Amino acid sequence: MESKSFGDEIPLLRLAICLMVGIVVGDFVVPEWRLLLAIFVMMVIVALLLWKHEHWQSVAIAACFGVLGWLLIERQKAALEVVWPKGEVAYEAVVISEPVEKPKTMAVDVLLAQSGRKLKCYLYKDDRSRDLRIGDGLQIQSRIEANSDWRRGSFDYRRYLEIHGFTGRTFVASWKWRKAKVSLAHLLRLERMRLTFLKYRSQLLSRLHSATVADDDAYAVVAAMALGDKSALTQNLKDVYSVTGASHILALSGLHLGIIYTLLSLFVFRRRWQVASQVFIILSVWTFVFLVGMSTSVMRSAMMLSVYALLSLGHRDRMSVNTLAFTAIVMLMISPMALFDVGFQMSYLAVLSILLFIPLMEHVFTAEYLMSHRMVRWLWGMVAVSLSAQIGTAPLIAYYFGRFSCYFLLTNFIVIPAAMLILYLSFIVFLIPSLAYILFNIVAALNSLLAKIAMIPGASIDNLHPTKIQTTMIYMIIVAVYLLAVKLTCIRASARYR
Repeated sequence: MESKSFGDEIPLLRLAICLMVGIVVGDFVVPEWRLLLAIFVMMVIVALLLWKHEHWQSVAIAACFGVLGWLLIERQKAALEVVWPKGEVAYEAVVISEPVEKPKTMAVDVLLAQSGRKLKCYLYKDDRSRDLRIGDGLQIQSRIEANSDWRRGSFDYRRYLEIHGFTGRTFVASWKWRKAKVSLAHLLRLERMRLTFLKYRSQLLSRLHSATVADDDAYAVVAAMALGDKSALTQNLKDVYSVTGASHILALSGLHLGIIYTLLSLFVFRRRWQVASQVFIILSVWTFVFLVGMSTSVMRSAMMLSVYALLSLGHRDRMSVNTLAFTAIVMLMISPMALFDVGFQMSYLAVLSILLFIPLMEHVFTAEYLMSHRMVRWLWGMVAVSLSAQIGTAPLIAYYFGRFSCYFLLTNFIVIPAAMLILYLSFIVFLIPSLAYILFNIVAALNSLLAKIAMIPGASIDNLHPTKIQTTMIYMIIVAVYLLAVKLTCIRASARYR
């Protein structure tokens, strides 16, 4: 029998890459959209006509996905183009984020009640602006400006705003806005539902903050890990987690949803009502996704868990590169601009690297040895996952943040068990607020320990900043080393059976 090549085993990854290439090309080349649509339709027809020629049909399907990515990015860019009036205008908006204090202003994200467009709104700092909460309606009179072209290193602020759906910004004087009851009838039902969940999250955050004893940093970490709100994180705290390589536990991702999925699985009757229990768990997970603001990494994780639950009912291969590629295709079709989001890139590369490198690292110890030494199996599992994720994300971290954390292995042995404990305790505290002091003392101890690790000489290598070409070359080297390792593993495995 002819063995399949590596590429044949992951067809969805190839299609996802073609879609990404089309999106990247479309970001630089802006043709007439009718011409693109005609090319896409023609490629679909060609792919259908080539049903007798499997190889050429695969090429045509790949080309279809490339043109589709081009079409999608053009459509989203056109939707973000808005010509705002030159002078001041009166409008109604609703607050959709917690206020963030700046040196002279309070920054909030607002959603225009009539058009549903998102704005970055900067209100002059006073007691009224400090008291704003998610869901508050505002009547504003101000000048709306296009997104700023501000850049710093590899960070493009305009691109950041476009990725997150912002179409403009406005600076509002204290006397030119007031709270008011705003009708949301013109907004999409999905936006109204998302706003309802965000309002409920704001209430949970208030309840959590009221239970805080004195440590604002402890509250900030719990708010970020349990509810996805990072507005309370100070720059010093972010630096500590960044230097130690623990930033990933502050951003909701597959780790957090995996913990929640495991927790829910303990309380449902999986054997007797397997289908009903999986449906309940997935609905609960997606409820949490809406509650924490539907960030890119959380959406990706929820999609993968949904596919995992579906495949588990049929006892099929659950977590695979194809599953990851499928979620990427779905997310990019919904929002092609997400491809340029740092969170999207880090999330998918981390999981892809884990899925690819973990099978190779499993061959370091024999299965019999690991089964008979549980502690070694747990320790090596932590090392393998941490190393795999670091291989996939280290070049990106160096490119965007100019840093490499040298003690990431040590840190992960601390923060991953701590994350599980903090998440479990957070859910208990929401039910029994009187136990909050236990939670915040644990988080304070974690912050203190990470701060000490950050002070160790050589904790991180800073000021790296490779160029795009250098970063691409690093990933090409990683791919080459991976393919070589796969080849050597296959040769060694075949030698055993001779």
